[in-house]
Amino acid sequence: MPSNGNRMNKVDEEIKKEVGKIISTELKNPHLTGLISVTKVKTTPDFRYSRIYVSMIGEKSKKNNLSILKQSSGHIRSLLAKSVNFRTTPELVFEFDESIEYGAKIDEILKDITKDLKNK
Repeated sequence: MPSNGNRMNKVDEEIKKEVGKIISTELKNPHLTGLISVTKVKTTPDFRYSRIYVSMIGEKSKKNNLSILKQSSGHIRSLLAKSVNFRTTPELVFEFDESIEYGAKIDEILKDITKDLKNK
């Protein structure tokens, strides 16, 4: 079964690359702000759903951006179907990826601790 897992990884990577390209070049919505990047994709084994994790830099409103992506998921899915050759194109479910923000927060805490240690 390792080959099936490897196949899923390839599918996830292909979807990640294509959806990222679609969001940055094809999606024309003036209310979409900041830099949006696809950080991870998890597709169900039956290919019915792909969970798309996005991070946003310089955005005004994460919730607004996420809701625009969710509303545009059908359009993004149809563009994805044209660019990749899958028998069925999975339904796209967008979620915000907290890991980058979490990492930045930990980085700040570590800087504060280092500063405190130097001051002692």
